[in-house]
Amino acid sequence: MAQFLFVLTHGLEDPVRVTRTLQLAKVAREKGHDVNIFLTDDAVFLAKRGMMDNVKAPTGDEAGPYFSFLVEHKVPVYV
Repeated sequence: MAQFLFVLTHGLEDPVRVTRTLQLAKVAREKGHDVNIFLTDDAVFLAKRGMMDNVKAPTGDEAGPYFSFLVEHKVPVYV
């Protein structure tokens, strides 16, 4: 089992980076790895309840379901 730290610095201005980071964190957790997420800079606004529900990439990926999975699996999110 490996340990991963995902550092997210972008927020609503860059939904592609937000969704991709959370998607990769979800995949790592599904594979059984130890995952931590650190929100900094513009990403701290995503820590407010409901903000992840507003993040949708042009590809159709939504941050909300990825983030919900991570929360349900007790992945620590540091702000």
